[in-house]
Amino acid sequence: MAESQTVRDETQQAASGTAGNDSGTEVKQLGLNSVAPTQPSGQENLDLLLDIQMPIIVTLGHAEVSLKKLLQLAPGAVLTLDKSFGQPAELFVQGIPVATGDVVVVENNFAVRIRELISSEEVKSPAAAKQVG
Repeated sequence: MAESQTVRDETQQAASGTAGNDSGTEVKQLGLNSVAPTQPSGQENLDLLLDIQMPIIVTLGHAEVSLKKLLQLAPGAVLTLDKSFGQPAELFVQGIPVATGDVVVVENNFAVRIRELISSEEVKSPAAAKQVG
């Protein structure tokens, strides 16, 4: 019975922040300041995403050739595309069509002037998929 009383007394002393002198160890409670969690606001998250570089691919047209003709291509060869002059070029981001535009020359470089943005509904429709591929 005396042992159970001693254990109970030591437990109470530890809970109150002090220990008995027998062990030679002093137990203290550590007080931590509460810190409010800091999360970036929605705008900061959006700003991080807006800085991501995305590759844009511009398609002027397609051509299907045999392997024999492909091997015969040399500098100066002309490859006929499936689009006629004046038809819009297609712009793709990550393989998804996002716009059509006209090819222009700006300071001796080719560029694309955006003609029309393609909506996500148009991308999902079968007619748009037929147009792209």
